[in-house]
Amino acid sequence: MAPRNSSGGRLPAANGDEINSFAVGCCLCPRLVDYRADNRAANPDWHNAPAPPFGDADARVLIVGLAPGRLGGNRTGRVFTGDAAGRMLFETLIRTGFASGTYSDDGHDDVQLIDCRITNAVLCAPPGNAPTPLEQATCRPNLVALIGEMKRLRVIVTLGDVARRNVLRALGLGVAAMSGGHGVTADMAGYRVINSYHCSRLNMNTGRLTVDGFKDIFDRAREGLS
Repeated sequence: MAPRNSSGGRLPAANGDEINSFAVGCCLCPRLVDYRADNRAANPDWHNAPAPPFGDADARVLIVGLAPGRLGGNRTGRVFTGDAAGRMLFETLIRTGFASGTYSDDGHDDVQLIDCRITNAVLCAPPGNAPTPLEQATCRPNLVALIGEMKRLRVIVTLGDVARRNVLRALGLGVAAMSGGHGVTADMAGYRVINSYHCSRLNMNTGRLTVDGFKDIFDRAREGLS
């Protein structure tokens, strides 16, 4: 079966309805709800809601990040869209054949994912890009459900240690089941898990993560599908 593509596009602003089965009005994490309300008051035309996964459920690769950035998925409604991390991720996916089209920060683009899906460990933007352990645990059932519905899933790419730890817990494993570090790879629970440094502006500016080093992660993901 040929992999299906997933079309891009900016999601509508929060309106109290559900978007892609993720409740816009989720109130399980009070701190995140308050932060969302503050952003909505200051920028009512932003998404300001949980950022749902992007990509098809029949993809064989799942990319898991930390949480939507305030100016990224929280603003545009599409995960990893609107900030430097998003530019780095989508440009790398296009370069490695996991996406096609031309990325735009506002999400009004023709990007299509190819055999991969993108989500975050926490679906709402946290203050300072730092969700608490309780917020991570509260949102983790969404990640468990997402993995469970991806029947063809073979490779999981984790962007940063928070994503790695949450994926391991979502798979029913302890965090010591796989060490951190860029390029660390392990086969567990029926999947190949590949960890990368997060493609944040900070990691790029300090040289902790390079363009070629990030590309290598997705070259490894491609090898895991062969």
